[in-house]
Amino acid sequence: MNAENQGCSERLVTAAYVRQGAQGRRAHELRLRALLEQGKCPEDGWDESTIELFLHELAIMDSNNFLGNCGVGEREGRVVSGLVARRHYRLIHGIGRSGDISAVQPKAAGSSLLNKLTNSVVLDVIKLAGVRTVTGCFVVPMATGMSLTLCFLTLRHKRPKAKYIIWPRIDQKSCFKSMITAGFEPVVIENVLEGDELRTDLEAVETKIKALGAENILCVHSTTSCFAPRVPDRLEELAVICANYDIPHIVNNAYGLQSSKCMHLIQQGARVGRIDAFVQSLDKNFMVPVGGAIIAGFSESFIQEISKMYPGRASASPSLDVLITLLSLGTSGYKKLLKERKEMFLYLSCELKKLADNHNERLLETPHNPISLAMSLKNLDETNDAAVTQLGSMLFTRQVSGARVVPCGSVQTVNNYTFKGFMSHANDYPCAYLNAASAIGIKKQDVDVFLKRLDKCLKTFRKEGKQEKCMNEISDSNAATEQLED
Repeated sequence: MNAENQGCSERLVTAAYVRQGAQGRRAHELRLRALLEQGKCPEDGWDESTIELFLHELAIMDSNNFLGNCGVGEREGRVVSGLVARRHYRLIHGIGRSGDISAVQPKAAGSSLLNKLTNSVVLDVIKLAGVRTVTGCFVVPMATGMSLTLCFLTLRHKRPKAKYIIWPRIDQKSCFKSMITAGFEPVVIENVLEGDELRTDLEAVETKIKALGAENILCVHSTTSCFAPRVPDRLEELAVICANYDIPHIVNNAYGLQSSKCMHLIQQGARVGRIDAFVQSLDKNFMVPVGGAIIAGFSESFIQEISKMYPGRASASPSLDVLITLLSLGTSGYKKLLKERKEMFLYLSCELKKLADNHNERLLETPHNPISLAMSLKNLDETNDAAVTQLGSMLFTRQVSGARVVPCGSVQTVNNYTFKGFMSHANDYPCAYLNAASAIGIKKQDVDVFLKRLDKCLKTFRKEGKQEKCMNEISDSNAATEQLED
């Protein structure tokens, strides 16, 4: 309410009451002003009424919400369902323009402001998470795989001769298909086994660069967050190799933003060598619906090039979701979630080790993986070939989601590339295993229920194994008796 309307209100309601109400609104407006001036995530989270006031203020700046607006074009922000309009807070125009996802829309000042603020707040959070020297980022309404593809397509114009992408193997389809979709040939670098861990074969990377020729390589495509026993790539060493051979370096940091260790690797890689861009998922790191990612880097001009490569306008939903979430949490709330995740990782590690020992298995030693854990299933695999995959089904039907059961020797073909030992990141990993991760938002109750149900499933297999052994012994005894009678 402006001063003029406030004056009018004082003729209807006691002036002191109106002024008190105006002061209450002023408190909300001061928060909005700080966000607009600083472009940073607030330290303390906002209440829902402040966020909704802010979104309403943005929405009425868009032309589709103007009183008396007359739209005669093909894209006028018309929405037939009131439910849909409310779901999007009447921010209907999306973000960007036909030639640039980061451009300002004349018809949608509010949506454009939302986009700029979201990118600014997210950049602040990336710095908070550990990559202090990042200079630019933007939220893109695509998941991690397609966002990686966008990065590769941008590099195509810089390196027109290039046809290969050097890729230390990680058995996850979307990051592999991101290279195929962009029209490049992945050069798979097998990992090396160090203890239980699968690590980057730096010698093989450099040998392949020399064999193919640096000018023929689009980039090195490395990974931070991954399923144990694979661990984050040796980013610092890879960054140095990329700098030495003048080859771009794109990092798949899918759910690594929640890990200080993964973010430290990116920061160090950029400090000692070359990292052009790193991509992370919105849903995995900020607990919002699937459908968005953040592309960030250390050269603002290159990040702008990537944003301009995106064809057409884009949905504002991922930007809206993450901005609402970060304003709700504030930096203090997000830091608390990161701290709790670390604590739960230690708890899950300790309790899973106890369970493994009880079942004559072991927690694999993967100290370089800060999010994912793996427990061997060697005895289960030796007892019954189908038992490992059956365990995965049993856990899923008992409402345990996210746990991965990896058998030995599975083969899978992805886009005409055949991977031996698929899902284990290696042709011949020594044992079958089960994965569990401590990701942001996990609670102690989740860990306790998971361990209880896993223990029960493993006991079922042990019981069945004893019964089968007993039946075999009875059968052998009967056979021996028959022979004596004969």
